[in-house]
Amino acid sequence: MNLPPMFRVLRACGLAALVALAVGVAGPGPALASFVLPPLPYPADALAPAIAPTTMTIHHDRHHGAYVANLNARIVDHPELEGMALEDLQGRISRYPAAVRNNGGGHYNHSLFWRVMAPPGQGGAPSAELAAAITSAFGSPEALQQRFARAAADRFGSGWAWLIRRPDGSLAITSTANQDNPLMDLPEIERGVPLLGLDVWEHAYYLDYQNRRPDYVAAWWPLVNWNEVSRRFAAGGGVGGTTTTASES
Repeated sequence: MNLPPMFRVLRACGLAALVALAVGVAGPGPALASFVLPPLPYPADALAPAIAPTTMTIHHDRHHGAYVANLNARIVDHPELEGMALEDLQGRISRYPAAVRNNGGGHYNHSLFWRVMAPPGQGGAPSAELAAAITSAFGSPEALQQRFARAAADRFGSGWAWLIRRPDGSLAITSTANQDNPLMDLPEIERGVPLLGLDVWEHAYYLDYQNRRPDYVAAWWPLVNWNEVSRRFAAGGGVGGTTTTASES
């Protein structure tokens, strides 16, 4: 149709207005990325041979990345999550649906998991204060390791084994299902500050150990970053030993 120039301009403006209206009706784009996937604190091959580079890459980039993306997607329904500190979310997780619990827990647990591991020979030893607390609670470092390995092996299905500092300052070994953790305000969980956590979901070890979870636990123990665990014991804080905002988590 051969329209005069003025009519062609008006028609173009009308189409632009319709497009703008459609965008407005559709609502805003994806939720803000308030929670961020932290980078690994070492190269993906740094924990080999106990944990292969392929396992590390898939575990961090895909599994942990999915928890972060799914948690951010929940901000639309729960806008107060934006800017909330990750560890603060754990302490009020009972207020939220399963999607927030699972993905918020998954983000917190993995953020801690990467930090409490170190390349072989670089994890140091427990501080004097932590060593004394271990001896008081378990009798010896060897007894701690045995009880921790038992908690990891006996966790049915997917979950985590934990070394925690109770509110009274004493140490305890616990385990939780799925992506729950000891900071969560849930009646079935013994609460405390996580000092050390081991992921016993199959995605954490199946490529390397298949169904041999005890072998994975035994190979993992030399990777414990006692420098970080000691720092957490002294600080008594969350993911990084201090309160952080969601954008820093």
